[in-house]
Amino acid sequence: MPKTAIVLGATGLVGGKLVHLLLKDNQFEKVKLYSRNSCEISHPKIEEHLGDLLQIEQFATTFTGDVVFCCIGTTKAKTPDKEKYRKIDYGIPVSAAKLAKTNGIPTFEVISAMGANPKSSTFYNKTKGEMERDVLAQGIKSTYIFQPSLIGGDRNEKRLGERIAQFFMGIFSFLIPKKYKTIEPETIALAMIHLAENGYKKERIPSDEIKELVAG
Repeated sequence: MPKTAIVLGATGLVGGKLVHLLLKDNQFEKVKLYSRNSCEISHPKIEEHLGDLLQIEQFATTFTGDVVFCCIGTTKAKTPDKEKYRKIDYGIPVSAAKLAKTNGIPTFEVISAMGANPKSSTFYNKTKGEMERDVLAQGIKSTYIFQPSLIGGDRNEKRLGERIAQFFMGIFSFLIPKKYKTIEPETIALAMIHLAENGYKKERIPSDEIKELVAG
């Protein structure tokens, strides 16, 4: 039976790849996009809802479907204010999971990060860890948390630190353990769709397993 997908963060690197893949996938008949700015994609499958995701409850009546793909995330460079950072990286996914639970959506997938830990002394890892914990606390039947390493690909904004890291990880790739190697955004997007269609044996999926899911 054809499914309806909800995508949060469709203007981002992984979210953008995900949307294009969903539009080609016959198992999905509708793709609902929720974001502040339009993705400017014209397609009969797309249903776009614009607004502030920090107030995601405003979309309660239309936030219905079979799976939520949450690709929301910011960086320290883009959002140096810790309070605002937390509202985005913690607040949006958790609020979306709560709304998904209320509206009976059976599958919730979210991109976190390697090293996520609610007890971490590092603000970034602690925030991601708390997000994971509280998303899982909603008890949605099929919840999957992706924990990628450094994500490759070209971004519109300047992120010098990540570019340098990508450069050196490329040169010394043969020395880096699988789970720490750079992962491409399309690989994550493909794995998210695979889990939505086939399920998986565990809730948290580290970077090397994400790649294995796509490799078959």
